[in-house]
Amino acid sequence: MERIEHRASFGGWQDVYRHESKVLGCTMNFAIYLPPQAQREKLPVLYWLSGLTCTEQNFIIKAGAQRYAAEHGVIIVAPDTSPRGNDIADGDGYDLGQGAGFYVNATQQPWSQHYHMYDYINDELPALIEANFPATSARSISGHSMGGHGALVSALRNPGRYRSVSAFAPICAPMQSPWGIKIFTAYLGEDRETWRPYDASELVRSVKERLPLLVDQGEADEFYIEQRLRPDVLRAAADAVGYPLTLRMQPGYDHSYYFIASFIGEHIAYHARALHV
Repeated sequence: MERIEHRASFGGWQDVYRHESKVLGCTMNFAIYLPPQAQREKLPVLYWLSGLTCTEQNFIIKAGAQRYAAEHGVIIVAPDTSPRGNDIADGDGYDLGQGAGFYVNATQQPWSQHYHMYDYINDELPALIEANFPATSARSISGHSMGGHGALVSALRNPGRYRSVSAFAPICAPMQSPWGIKIFTAYLGEDRETWRPYDASELVRSVKERLPLLVDQGEADEFYIEQRLRPDVLRAAADAVGYPLTLRMQPGYDHSYYFIASFIGEHIAYHARALHV
């Protein structure tokens, strides 16, 4: 690993590292905030997954999360959203290819060579963090939009791996969203049965672990209004099987980081309660 950024923040350090990913077959960046408590003890980790077009930079610059991470003694890891490089397949639009990994393991060419973000997030990156930083194996996960989808799916598919999960404006039912249909067709193929393991609204119907879901959704979110996010489908699926879901509709808030910054303190406190048990 190579540390490429190192900045003091709220008594701790906001760093960015570059490393070679075997899972993705390329060089990747991730951001890590080490609160002041990390100088003397190992701490739990909150993984943050960002949305379409984002890199590791968006969250660490815009969310204001460092203050709350320092208050609660939680490391925050924010990876890039896709494999990147001149030899990495890319799409024509912002919602396919680089910057749009969608946190799945692609099975279709040309994506299948590098686009294995699901394995990177859930296996390779945590192993790297826990081997090289003062981090315990206590993990939580959160994210925004495409990253909210990734957080929900990762938690639902990996019982016992995460102690808590939350999401901001997640793509809750990608099989019923224009984004999900486009990306799943490209990355996973035409067979919709291969899509179900990456759809949170499908997973809540069958998973055995009942890890509570915390979801915040802005009512003025343009993508919510366009029915690209579909929290209504997730609510109906959770209600049908009694799955524990807290869906908070927030009047006036849109899809931007103004929304995330307004509630990130509550989310980090929520995760800290689970992580410090």
